[in-house]
Amino acid sequence: MASLRSDQLEASLSRGLAPLYLLHGDEPLLSMEAGDAIRKKARAEGFSERDVLVVDRSFNWGALHSAGASMSLFGDRKIVELRIPSGKPGTQGSEVIVEYCKSLSPEVLTVVTVPRLFKRDQSAAWFTALARAGSTVEVYPIEHARLPDWIAGRLARQKQRADKDTLAFMTDSVEGNLLAAHQEIQKLGLLQPPGELSFDAVRDTVLNVARYDATKLTEAMMAGDKARLARMLDGLKGEGEAPPRILWVVSEEIRAIARVQQGLAQGRPLADVCRENRVWGEPRVSLIGRAAKRVGREALLAAISHAARIDRMVKGVAKGDAWDELLQLGLRLG
Repeated sequence: MASLRSDQLEASLSRGLAPLYLLHGDEPLLSMEAGDAIRKKARAEGFSERDVLVVDRSFNWGALHSAGASMSLFGDRKIVELRIPSGKPGTQGSEVIVEYCKSLSPEVLTVVTVPRLFKRDQSAAWFTALARAGSTVEVYPIEHARLPDWIAGRLARQKQRADKDTLAFMTDSVEGNLLAAHQEIQKLGLLQPPGELSFDAVRDTVLNVARYDATKLTEAMMAGDKARLARMLDGLKGEGEAPPRILWVVSEEIRAIARVQQGLAQGRPLADVCRENRVWGEPRVSLIGRAAKRVGREALLAAISHAARIDRMVKGVAKGDAWDELLQLGLRLG
């Protein structure tokens, strides 16, 4: 059936409930909101009971069939929520899920929550059965480039708006943390009146709640976004991140770019080269592909040598400031 982004769910629900929803992704706020929206719609349509099943090592898969088949004494419609935190139901679980999807009851609404899975895992029989039986809702993190529009949409819900510079400031302040962004937007709704928000008012209200991530640092590096790269590296340092881990993440990405670049030079398609080098996900494939075309071969080899020098600094074998050198390493790809 349908595959929806989280921001398309409300419109889909307004047209009616699907028999099953598969919430797939790793963004806690969007997953929570999607679940709330589905439950709200379901309650309005008479689904008054709810069973929540959490899959762990001791989980009895017979409970899923029992929950889906059993009715209350009063014949109330029921929501069955199946949560698979590991994203791996195992052989028995996979078989039970496939069978469950073959006989969905109209009196039972099923909501299955799984983390974000690789493409190869999405082709598993159990995932395919769930996707075919209902609607898949993607609860993926909002990309940095889309965050200003996402924030603007949230402000509009509370009858507020902001100009481009103010939205950019808010985006930087909540880097990688949608839950914090949601809280700050709600705070603006409480402390500021409806209408246009001034930059000064937003700056005075919004805290810097960025949650910097070493893996997101490489996104800024590959995109050639020098200002964001410097800001995130400074944030990681302030949060106590260890230089060896950052160096490892950055070095791996540089080597991936070099390998992809070599494959492209041989005339091979980007998708094939990325798959071979275990570069997954459309955003990352696109970023690495652009970086492989933009950065010269000599610059990449120099960056790899630079990373080796930083490694010696981190280990105390060579002199130098590892943080300064990590910034210079990232700027090589700008």
